[in-house]
Amino acid sequence: MLLLDYENVLIRSLLTERFSGAPPASIDQIVSDFDGVTFHLSTPETKTKILISINVKCFRELVQYGAQQVLEREYGPYIVAPEPGYDFSVLIDLEDLPDEQTAREDLVMRLALMKRNAMAAPFEKAFDEFAQLAEEASRYTSESAPAGLEEGGEVMTIHYREEEAIHIKASHDRVTVIFSTVFREETDRIFGKVFLQEFVDARRRVLTLQNAPQVLFKNDPPLELANVPGLQDAGDGKVSYITFVLFPRHLTPQRRHENISHIQTFRDYFHYHIKASKAYIHTRMRKRTADFLQVLNRARPENEERERKTASGRTFRVQG
Repeated sequence: MLLLDYENVLIRSLLTERFSGAPPASIDQIVSDFDGVTFHLSTPETKTKILISINVKCFRELVQYGAQQVLEREYGPYIVAPEPGYDFSVLIDLEDLPDEQTAREDLVMRLALMKRNAMAAPFEKAFDEFAQLAEEASRYTSESAPAGLEEGGEVMTIHYREEEAIHIKASHDRVTVIFSTVFREETDRIFGKVFLQEFVDARRRVLTLQNAPQVLFKNDPPLELANVPGLQDAGDGKVSYITFVLFPRHLTPQRRHENISHIQTFRDYFHYHIKASKAYIHTRMRKRTADFLQVLNRARPENEERERKTASGRTFRVQG
């Protein structure tokens, strides 16, 4: 089983090489990431200044939920005007890097996590809303709590892929994260159902997973999305909704960063393993077919009739 990296591996390896004292060289490279995200690494001015730009399909939605503030917090002194065609850019001067090796490694990792940090904004906002609602709820009993407090915050929707979205909603006792995912093929739908059922059942069977988030899935939109416009019709079964329920133990400041990284990669992890399972089954089928053909070839009679020709061109059969 493969656990996907949170950072972009190509950016991390390229910057690690440049930060380690490698001779400056011209760069003009476009790097693709999951969910249609693209990076552009270039040296437009000099070989010692690397411009890193990112394009995210849902960047405008992310800005509404605080992405600009998160990116300024992470990359403040390196931010420059966005490169044309991209949403956000930073400029790194190789002649003005931190002196300490640990600080350089931290900068490399932060730059490689640019997509993760941009996508983290609505999650951080939901976690902050949870803390605020939980504090307000502690002042009331369950009978005297205002209706608005029970309903929780607004549903934040991020259309991060074509026809797919992430919905995030904070309440006073939990944060609910809902993925809508589209299965293009019937086999993907079957594999997906098996995987998702395992997510649901594993938490019940394995004691060590009792503290994991609750996972639910269905083809119809969950009740949390009742007032969300523009949801796709799930009547054909192609759209599934996977719900993660994060409880207070998952929302502590100590675990916030790791849990946001985990849940962001769920869709990529999920569909990757569907494709990996199909590839594995196809490999087993080809091997089994080759074994059957080998058995058939061994079962062929050795004394089969062979056709021969005489000098005059006439043919006759002989027993082997």
